[in-house]
Amino acid sequence: MKKYLSIGEAAKAVRTTSETLRHYDRIGLVKPSKKDEWTNYRYYTEQDIVRLNTVRALQLMDLSLQEIKKVLEYDDLEKIVDFLAKAERKADEKIAALRYSKSKIESAKADYEKKLREQQNFDGVLLKELPERVILLSDTLGTPTLDNLWNYLSHFYDILEPSLKERFSFEDMAGIYTENGTARLFAVCTGYTDTEGLKVLPKGKYLCANCTEENRERTLGELIQTAGTKYGTEPGFTVQLVVVSGILQWTYEVQIPILGVY
Repeated sequence: MKKYLSIGEAAKAVRTTSETLRHYDRIGLVKPSKKDEWTNYRYYTEQDIVRLNTVRALQLMDLSLQEIKKVLEYDDLEKIVDFLAKAERKADEKIAALRYSKSKIESAKADYEKKLREQQNFDGVLLKELPERVILLSDTLGTPTLDNLWNYLSHFYDILEPSLKERFSFEDMAGIYTENGTARLFAVCTGYTDTEGLKVLPKGKYLCANCTEENRERTLGELIQTAGTKYGTEPGFTVQLVVVSGILQWTYEVQIPILGVY
C-alpha cells in the first residue's frame, strides 16, 4: 500500500511552501499522485518527492520552471538521464567556484581583522570614521570649567546676533577646538546659518583616545606623534570632546584628523 503525504508534509520534506506545490500542480510541473475529488486536497507519494527535489535542485542551477518542465516531460528516459548528468557536472563546477570564492572571502576577512587589531593595539587608540560636523566657536572661552559647563549652550546663544538665534540649534555637547595654538570651546550645530565663528570639521578618519584632564596634554601629544609616524600626516587642528562622566565630572575624547586615509 502506497504511503501518501499531505501537501503540508510534502512541502516540509522538500523545504518549500504548500503554495509553491500548488503552483507546480497548476502549471503541470509536479502533479500530486492523488487528489480528493470532494475536498481537492492533494496527496504526494515518495516518487513525487523525488520529482519535487529534482525540480528544486534544478532551480538552483538557474533553470526556469518552464525549462525544467520541458526536460522532465521527455519521453526518452536516456535524454533525461543525460541532462541530469550535465546538470550534476554544472553543480560540481558551481560548488568549486563557491569554495574558491569562500577562500578569497576568508582571506580578505582575515586581512581586515588584522588591520582592525593593529588599529586597536596601541594603548587604547581607535581609528574612527566620523561624519562632517559644523561647530560654533566661543569668542572668549578656552577650556571647560564647572561654571561654563553648568549652563553650557546658553553661552553660545548669547554670542549670536538676536536675529540669528532662532536659526541655530545645538547638540548637548561641549568640546575644545585647537588650531594654530589657539584653543576655543565649541558647540556642535544641528541648525545654523552663516555667521562668524562657524567651523566645519570634515568627515573622514580620526585617531581617537579617551583621557582625563590630568593626562589630556600628554594624550594629545602622543596622538599627534602617531599621526605623523604611522600615517605621515600633520593635523591642522585637534578636537577634544567633553564626555560628562558624573555630576560635575568629565573626561575627554581626543580626536585627531587623519584625512585621506581609507
